[in-house]
This record gives sequence, structure tokens and C-alpha cells, in this order.
Amino acid sequence: MRILPVSLRSVLVELADLDETLALFASLEAEPIAAIEEIVPAARTLLVRFRAGTSPDLRAFAADLRARDITAEAAPSERLVEIPTLYDGEDLDDVARLTGLAPDEVIARHVASEFTVAFTGFAPGFGYLVGGDPALHVARRQSPRTRIPAGTVALAGQFAGVYPQEGPGGWQLIGTTPLKMFDLARDPSTLFQPGTRVRFTRLMDRAAFDAIAAVEAARGGPAAIGCHAGTAFRITAAPMPPLFQDDGRPGRAAEGVSASGALDRASLHAVNRLVGNAPGTPALEIVAGGFAFEADGPAVVAIAGTDAALEIRDAAGRRQVAPAHAAVALEAGDRVTLRAPTRGLRTYLGARGGFAVDPVLGSASADSLARLGPAPVAAGDRLTVLPRTGGSAVGEAQAPPDRRPAPGETVVLDVVMGPRTEWFTAAGIETLMRQDWTVTPLSNRVGLRIEGAMPIERRDPKAELPSEGTANGAIQVPHNGQPVLFLADHPLTGGYPVIATLAEHHLDLAGQIPVGARIRFNVIRPFAEIEPESPVGRP
Repeated sequence: MRILPVSLRSVLVELADLDETLALFASLEAEPIAAIEEIVPAARTLLVRFRAGTSPDLRAFAADLRARDITAEAAPSERLVEIPTLYDGEDLDDVARLTGLAPDEVIARHVASEFTVAFTGFAPGFGYLVGGDPALHVARRQSPRTRIPAGTVALAGQFAGVYPQEGPGGWQLIGTTPLKMFDLARDPSTLFQPGTRVRFTRLMDRAAFDAIAAVEAARGGPAAIGCHAGTAFRITAAPMPPLFQDDGRPGRAAEGVSASGALDRASLHAVNRLVGNAPGTPALEIVAGGFAFEADGPAVVAIAGTDAALEIRDAAGRRQVAPAHAAVALEAGDRVTLRAPTRGLRTYLGARGGFAVDPVLGSASADSLARLGPAPVAAGDRLTVLPRTGGSAVGEAQAPPDRRPAPGETVVLDVVMGPRTEWFTAAGIETLMRQDWTVTPLSNRVGLRIEGAMPIERRDPKAELPSEGTANGAIQVPHNGQPVLFLADHPLTGGYPVIATLAEHHLDLAGQIPVGARIRFNVIRPFAEIEPESPVGRP
């Protein structure tokens, strides 16, 4: 067992194999540690995230883990899910060729197997299934597909799985199921959770498939919030469609759902304080300027996060400019336009009382990778402001203490080295620390794609890393050596090594870095394996 640093609040526990990983995960579920907020299991690692505000003794934590029995096999779950499958996959013949079996024998062995969900990731509802017939272990495709339909049953290595939504992938496709793997009308929303037992049953024809699909299609979606009386904002322009954001969905890793949420939490909380709301009330996260709306009644609004301003024209044509970090009252007929910021990237617009927006899995955050949450706000939409009783708007608020960056400027971000620093040469580590990295236009809420003159050099360019949990702020390095700095909508698991991870106190700042700005990384904690407080033999 190795315990590797990830960030100031996260560590990665590396084990010998999947069996040890599942045993330790089961132990931590049965005898939890109070400081742990969430655990993300993977093929041979556990990503452990500690609660904000806690200061865990990592050496005592290491000793606790090493004292646990990770040799015992986890008891089978009582929960069994059956997946009706039409074996019509376009790679079925290739799998037969790779395994030396006839296609019908591949199907027979797949149906005869009982799988277990080892861990989740990649997309909400996607489970990595283990325990199938070893004869069906086949390598991923050499060239991944850009589009795989939802419900596709697939194989890769020792794993089986079902794609819960349309997207890219490199697994071998052997069939399709009409079941919804992730359904917000269901509780829990995902069929596959760690420990769930899974069996596949064979559908003999398309008619049987279509009959089940019709039942699934008739399943109702989540109950919508009813109409609310109150002021509405009619959106007249949205060149970069804003997204609703709040504090996100922490604690749902078992469903394959990442936390998401506002990229700049401090600014979200600040704008809500300005208008008298609770800190995590949903607000609009707006990139750049040009967003405009007309109010059909009175409201109190404010913006925070950048140095943008609100230009307000009343029904008589009179103009007023309201700066950031100050609340302003609107009246019926007021037309409001967000001026483009010169510093920072994401502006948060809050309204007193909050917006009438439907939560999804307990949050109004729009997760761009998982495709969860409210749709982006577009021209022609009407946003209703909920009535607010009690509380008071604040006239002014101090701007963020850190200076928001502008294109062309250099931002210094603190990082903790790990968990996979050892995968890189000394020259590669030096490249990360000493070189300026430019934010490219391919950046989004999933992560900042950054480029440097010199790529980060690996020790073994051909080595492959089994998928493991990733943290917000992880600096993942693909084969080309040009890193991706993960942000709030990052995938739960990833297969490229993470050389370092942002310190939590700079996550908000990272969410405000515009395209064209440069990043310089400042190491505040070098890579070092976390040892127990007293010598303990490794299991």
C-alpha cells in the first residue's frame, strides 16, 4: 500500500490490485473516518477527499489504513441487476476473432457470467464491471470511436460496461440494452453502484428490445417546479450562453457524478451576499460580455467575479452604469447589458430571492461534461426571480483580494506535487515548474488546456496508467506532454498521469483565467509518499 499526495485536501491510496482496492473500500464504508468527505474507487486506487475545514493527520491516517485487513474478500451484495441485451454489437465478430470463440459462444459466456460493479466513472451511470469469464478479456480498440450510442454493451481488458449516454469511447461493442443506465426519475438514479451484482440476459429479437424501450421511454422525468409569480427577466442577447451554477453535487461519486458547481465559489457566494441570498443560491455564470435582458418588474441584482459592469437603460432611455460588487435596484422596463470585463473571465449575476430553476440531483448546477442540470440560457428565455421575504441587500462589497488576470498576463498558481510525479523525468518536472504555460482557446469548464514551448517529459512514453480518480485542479499530462488543468466539470476518473494538483485556495482563481493568459506553477509541497506515524510493515 502506498499513500500519495494529491492536494491539500486529497490523497491517493495505491494498492496491489482490484481485490485489495475493493477490500479497503469496503472497510472504509463499514468503519468510516469522520474527516473523509468522499472516496472515488478505481482499478487499484482510492482517491480520498477530506472535508473542508478539517486538518487530518496524514501520518495517523496512513497508519489507520495499513492496520486494516485488506486480504478479506468483500461479501457479495444482495443487490442484483439484470440487463436485457440484444447482441448486435458491431465488434462482436472482432471479439470472437480475438478470443478464438464463435460469436454465439462469446454471447453464451457473457450471459453466463455474474459481474460486480467495481467502481464508477467516465460518465454518470457508467460502471466498470469485473468478474466475467476471463476468456472475454480483450484489449481496447486501437482507434477509439467518436460516437457510441447510449445503452451500448462493451468489453475492454478485464472490464465490461454499458455506455449510459452517447459519447466517444474505445471499448469493444458487443450489444445494446434498452434500459436507461442513468435516469433522474429513478432513486437511485443509476443502476450501477459499487458492489452491485450484474447479469446480462439475452434478447432474441428487435421486437423484444423495442417493447422494453417503450416502457423506458414512458418513464416520467423529474417533477418540474411550478410557475412562480414574480419578476421575470426576458433574455434579449446571450452570445456566450450563461449557465446556472451553485455549490454543485458533492458526495455522488458512487453514481459516477462529479461535484461540478461554480468555478469561482467565492464570487458566487459574494454575489449572493450582495443581494441578501444564502451563499449557495443558484446564480448565472457568464463568460465574457454582451449578455442582456429586460426586467418586467422590480428586482435587486448584482454581479461579482470580474471587473465587468451592468449598463442599465430605463423605460425613458436614461442610462446608468452599475459596477461589479454593488447591488442595484431594477424597475419594470429596465434593459440591462453586461459589459465585457477587462480582468477575469466569469461574471456571476445574482438576483435577490434567487431564480426559479429546477434542481437536478439536488443542485441547479449545469455540468457540461455529464450533461446534467439546467440547459444553457439562451436569447428568448424568461427567467423568473423568486420572491424574497426578509434579508437585506448590501450596497457595496469588497472586490476579490486576488487580482483577476487579463489576457497576456502571468498568473502564479500554487500546486502540490503528486500523485504521479514519479512518472516524469527530472527534466519534465523542471519544465512544469520553470516554464510559462499559455491558456488556449480549447479551454472550458472541464479544464484549461495549456501549452508550453517544451512538453513535459515522461520516464516511459509508452506506459499506460489504469484509470484512477482525479481531483479538481489536477494537472493531467497526456502523451503529447501538453497538460490539461482540470476544473469543476472534470471526469471522476482519468487514465493519464497527474504530475501535480492545484492547492484548493487557487481553484477559484484558475476559473477566472482567460484565454491568452499565462500560468506559472509554484510548488508549495514537493512530492513525498505519506508514511505512517510509526513503522508498520506494508501489507
